Amino acid sequence: MQTLAPLSPPAGLSEAEATALLAQHGPNQVAARRPVSLTSRVVVQLRDPLILVLLVAVVLTLVTGDYPDAAIIAFVVVVNSTVGILQELKAEGAVAALIALTAPAARVRRGGVGRSIPAREVVPGDVVELAQGDIVPADAVLLEAAALLVDEAALTGESVPVDKTVGPGDAPGHHVSAGTVVVRGRAVARVSATGAASAMGRIATLLDTGPGLTPLQRRLVGLGRVLAGVAAVLCVLVGVLGLLRGQSLELMVVTAISLVVAAVPESLPAVVTLALALGASRMAARGAIVRRLSAVETLGSVTVIATDKTGTMTEGQMVLEHLWTPVGEATITGLGYGPDGEVQAEPSTDLAATDLLAAAALCNDASLEAPTARTTHWTAVGDPTEAALLTAHSKLPAERRGTVDARRVDEVPFDSLRRRMSTLHALPDGRYLLTCKGAPEVLLDDARLADPEPVCSAARGRAAAYAEAGFRVLAVAQRVLDGPPDDLPGAETGLHLLGLVAIADPPRLAAAATIAACRDAGIATVLITGDHAATASALARRLGLTGPDEGVLTGDDLAGATTLAGVHVFARTNPEQKLDIIAALRARGEVVAMIGDGVNDAPALRRADIGVAMGGRGTEVARQAADLVLADDDLATVVSAVEEGRRVYANVRRFLLYGLAGGSSEIVVMLAGPLVGLPLPLLPAQILWVNLMTHGLPGVALGAEPADPGVMTRPPRPPGQSVLGAGLWGRILQLGLVIAATSLGVGWWAHAHELPWQSMLFVTLAATQLGVAIGVRARPGTWQNPFLLWATVAALGLQVLAVTLPWLQDLLGTTALTLPQLAAVSATAVVGYAAARLQRALTPD
Repeated sequence: MQTLAPLSPPAGLSEAEATALLAQHGPNQVAARRPVSLTSRVVVQLRDPLILVLLVAVVLTLVTGDYPDAAIIAFVVVVNSTVGILQELKAEGAVAALIALTAPAARVRRGGVGRSIPAREVVPGDVVELAQGDIVPADAVLLEAAALLVDEAALTGESVPVDKTVGPGDAPGHHVSAGTVVVRGRAVARVSATGAASAMGRIATLLDTGPGLTPLQRRLVGLGRVLAGVAAVLCVLVGVLGLLRGQSLELMVVTAISLVVAAVPESLPAVVTLALALGASRMAARGAIVRRLSAVETLGSVTVIATDKTGTMTEGQMVLEHLWTPVGEATITGLGYGPDGEVQAEPSTDLAATDLLAAAALCNDASLEAPTARTTHWTAVGDPTEAALLTAHSKLPAERRGTVDARRVDEVPFDSLRRRMSTLHALPDGRYLLTCKGAPEVLLDDARLADPEPVCSAARGRAAAYAEAGFRVLAVAQRVLDGPPDDLPGAETGLHLLGLVAIADPPRLAAAATIAACRDAGIATVLITGDHAATASALARRLGLTGPDEGVLTGDDLAGATTLAGVHVFARTNPEQKLDIIAALRARGEVVAMIGDGVNDAPALRRADIGVAMGGRGTEVARQAADLVLADDDLATVVSAVEEGRRVYANVRRFLLYGLAGGSSEIVVMLAGPLVGLPLPLLPAQILWVNLMTHGLPGVALGAEPADPGVMTRPPRPPGQSVLGAGLWGRILQLGLVIAATSLGVGWWAHAHELPWQSMLFVTLAATQLGVAIGVRARPGTWQNPFLLWATVAALGLQVLAVTLPWLQDLLGTTALTLPQLAAVSATAVVGYAAARLQRALTPD
């Protein structure tokens, strides 16, 4: 935090002092990032592992003279890079959103005169005036405060506005932070920090770091290294063996390069892009906006979901759920601040519940605003807790609710020392009604109440039970006076206890189901909040996240914690501590998704493997920092998104199984062909043609396969597992050997019978691979993903044309086949299909 300027008199700084301090500390705004040049963005995109694979393929196809193939691959590079740059540009609004969140103007005292100035001109040492509805322009220490209540939910995660008072030092209760909102009261404060040194500025600094490579990108980096090494060794081996058999050096060099192209699945980036784009489209239809395409796959790899509490797992609105009266209890239904819902109580409790809610509505400074063309729901003006009391009163039946005919004539506002509020109302009969609400430990005092001890004792026990369950509890009492008292606080004795109200920020309807669905999918959930430990613990138990005996780790306890294993609830955490928790989880090897909606969540959203923000009630800062935005704030969409991510990852593995099995079969054919009497099984052009036909449209179409049945009942992939892990390497080699054996068998038989063996082997190699493409489908026997079916038929047709059309025969060095020969070699597709289905039955993914 910046050092304060020398203390000025209450009149505030002089204009000369303010000008000097503005030059010293700079404007009171979040510093904008330096713009990134287009060249730098392009270089970053070209360094992506997927793009590097494509660039290698472009070079190799140019070397072999296959210019059409090179042009197609280069087009994919341009498209991928363009999409990546556009996504990056869209994702750079987080700091701009922070700037928009700060106050546009501030009221300051300069030279003893009050004036309004742009908030960016506020400097340390300025004296600012705050009133209800103001956005605090900078961090400041309170000099004066009257009934001051500040909403810090977006910054700290507190579900309830915080009382602020004047006091020594810079304790949290004696200062206000930039970006928070004054809900009630007024204050005068001296600015202690501005710009980057303020609470908002420190959060902006934390936003500078990103998550790095996604799990899929990290896995593909390793895959690329393995493929490059294996392909290089095998292709050199093929070249050397060819030279030893007397083949020309030029022919074998071209053949070896062609095999490199065959071994490297250059369609993989296109498959990934298509799968991600389709996933993003499906998720958009479900109300989830994808701001970074790779986020779709990352969700499928998530092992831990870390979530904020207020506004994420909860509604973000205070609701009165239960009330207690000396004659019985009642439950209030409905969410939000609208009148939808009812007060459910036994008939004997109706009158007592009505009196309690009527008194709570009188001892109240909040108001409710009905929906408008701009706001589609009821909103609260003032203290959300008081708004919850008004809402509950509006849910009484009209004949019981009526109109409270009592004019307020005096009041004593709530403050953190008295911990209660009292109002005095003139009644039509000339008497006066004193209503009081406050903390139970203050009002449930024998010296304050006129009720018998058993009533007070029962109220204390019920208040403790409500508090243990995570509710904010208020006691409400009243007294009828014959005349106005000389001292209203002194009249707060001899009160009649009306009862207790239990208020909470209720969990979202989908929250418990989301946690249960994640648990079934093997995904752990942890709650990270800035709210009270008791409130967080109660919510976690209510959602089924923790058991009754599980503890809570607070932010202050983090430094001394040796491990975070087994901890599901973190409370009283600041933005820096949220980052530490996310970093600790990732260091443990977890793939972390962070769900949040507040400014305080933005750094964690950016640091996590994937950030998920609420689109409706979330702050713009959180939305801009996230990779995925839930437009309808529906937590159930997270489960759908995880399923979509798992589908994408499964399709990438499906393509690798198909593509690498085909590539390895081509290498085996070239290595083993001479051993069975086939001198040069395939020409370089034929290798490239087969690769284009099989890895082209059919390969890309595999990226559109639907999700496997039961995908959400399996645990996530281990974070350290290779993309070819879980036995996929073995399955690739098995299918590769089947394809190679079938192709060599046909070639050997045709060579022995003096038939056009090379062309028959050429068609067989492609047909068997295309059969595998149909066999590895997620849902065989259905018409889901018809694109794959048509792409396979089209590829087989083009393969037949390669040995039928004269100009393709000249280009590829093929020979015309008879109709029976074409039918026989095309039928080998059944072998590939049967092998893939048998393998899937024996070793399901």
